[in-house]
Amino acid sequence: MNTSSSVRRFTRWGRSICLLSTALACLLLSPGLRAAPPTDRPNIIFILMDDLRWDEMDYPFVTVPNIRRLAREGVHFRNAFVTTPLCSPSRASFLTGQYAHKHGITDNTDRSPRSHELLTFPRILHDAGYETAFIGKWHMGLDDHARPGIDYWVSVKGQGRYLDPEFNVNGRRERIPGYFTDILNRFARDFLKRKHAKPYLLYISHKAVHPDLVQNADGSLSDPSAGKFIPADRHKQLYAEATIPRRANYGRPPESKPALLRMIAGVPPLGPKTGTDDETIRSRLRMLASVDEGLGQILEALEGQRELDNTLIVFTSDEGYFYGEHCLSVERRLAYEESARIPLLMRWPKLIKAGRVIDEFTLSIDLAPTLLDVGRAPAAKGIHGRSLAPLLRGEQVPWRKSILIEHFSDGVFPRMSRMGYQCVRTEQWKYIHYVDLDGMDELYDLHADPFEMKNVIGQADARSALGEMKAELDRLLRASE
Repeated sequence: MNTSSSVRRFTRWGRSICLLSTALACLLLSPGLRAAPPTDRPNIIFILMDDLRWDEMDYPFVTVPNIRRLAREGVHFRNAFVTTPLCSPSRASFLTGQYAHKHGITDNTDRSPRSHELLTFPRILHDAGYETAFIGKWHMGLDDHARPGIDYWVSVKGQGRYLDPEFNVNGRRERIPGYFTDILNRFARDFLKRKHAKPYLLYISHKAVHPDLVQNADGSLSDPSAGKFIPADRHKQLYAEATIPRRANYGRPPESKPALLRMIAGVPPLGPKTGTDDETIRSRLRMLASVDEGLGQILEALEGQRELDNTLIVFTSDEGYFYGEHCLSVERRLAYEESARIPLLMRWPKLIKAGRVIDEFTLSIDLAPTLLDVGRAPAAKGIHGRSLAPLLRGEQVPWRKSILIEHFSDGVFPRMSRMGYQCVRTEQWKYIHYVDLDGMDELYDLHADPFEMKNVIGQADARSALGEMKAELDRLLRASE
C-alpha cells in the first residue's frame, strides 16, 4: 500500500466532509443572520396570556403600567391574529409556527403524546445554545412532564387551579400555597436572578385571565358555565365602580348568522342574557392586574442585572373573548374579531424603535420564525409563519394581504356544535366557510360593517367579492399543505 497516497486521499476526504458540514450548517441558518456572532443573540422572554382580548388593555380605567411600558418603549402590532382561536391549537401554533391542520393539535382534548413530538422554537433554541425555561400552563393535554428542549420546567396538569396549585417543578410535584399568577411571577423572577452562562429563553404561560375549572381528557369541563374568575385577594375590589366600554355589536342578537341561529335542544337562543356581564369583565381585568405586577418584577430584575436592553420581551395572548358581542360569551372559537384578534407587543431597543406601531397583518405562527431568527437558530422546515424581523427593522418588504383562520368542530359547548370553519380575512372582507354545515357561510364587508353584524353573502353586489375570497381561501389552504 502507498501510505502517502492513502494519507492524501484521507485528507481530501476529511476536508470535503468539513466543507460539506459547513455548507449544510449555513443552509440551515436563517437567511441574512447566519454571519452574526453568538454574542449578538438576545435573551428572550415570551409571555403568553390566556383569553386576553386585543382591546381591553386600552379601557380608560384599566391600570397596567408595565404592559403599557412595553408598548411605549417597543412596538405595538395593531392587526395581530391567532390562526385558531382556541387554547390548545393556538398554543401549538405559537410554538411550532404551523397551522393546526399541520401540527395536529386541533382541539382541547388530551393530546399529550403528540405535544411531546412537536418541533418547537424552545427546542430549536435549546439545541442552538440557549438555556430554556418554561413556567406555567402548557395546556396541550393533562401531562405535566417536561417537553423536549426545556432545561427548567415548572408546569401543571391540564389547566391547574388558581388557589394553592400543584406544580411539577423539574420533575418533583409539590403543592404551593398562594395564587397561581403570583407563583408564576415568583418562579420567573427567581430564574432571571440566577447566573446564566448562555443567552436564555424564558417562556411564561399564564392561566390568567382564563376561568378556574378542570378540563377533562375528552375536552369536557368541570364547570360548563366556564364563569368562575378568581382575582388575587388584594385586587377583588379593583374597578368596582368602573363602566365597561361596549362595542356597537354588544347585546345585538345575530340576525344573519344562520349557524348561530340554529335551534339546539337545551341551548337558549342568543339574547341579552347570554352575553358577558359587567362584573365578570371586571373580575377578568382584576386578574390582569397580577400579571402586570409580575411584568413589573421581571423588568426590575432585568434592570438590576443590566440585561433589560439585551432582552427581547414578547407579550401576547392565545385568543380573545366575547364580551356580549352578538350576545356571545364563553364560546370563543369563532372567527369574529373579538375572538381571533390578540394583543401583541415587543420590546428590544437593539432592533425596535420605541413607540412604533405596525399595521401589517401578523399571525401567531409568525412568532416561532421571528424568535428563531433573532436567536440565530436554524430555521425549522415546514413553518407556515414569517419572521417579523424585517418589519421590526422598519424595512419596506412585500407582506401578506390576507390571513387564514381555522377551527375544527368540537363538542364542548353545544351552541358550537359542527361549527368548524375555514376563514379568510383581508383588509376589507371576511369570508367564513363552515365545513360541517351546508348553506351557512358568512361574508362581511369590514369597511361598511366593522362589527360584523350584516352577512352579505346573498347580495348580488357582493358576488364578485365572494368569488375572490373563495379563491383566496383555496390559495392559502394550498400554500399551507
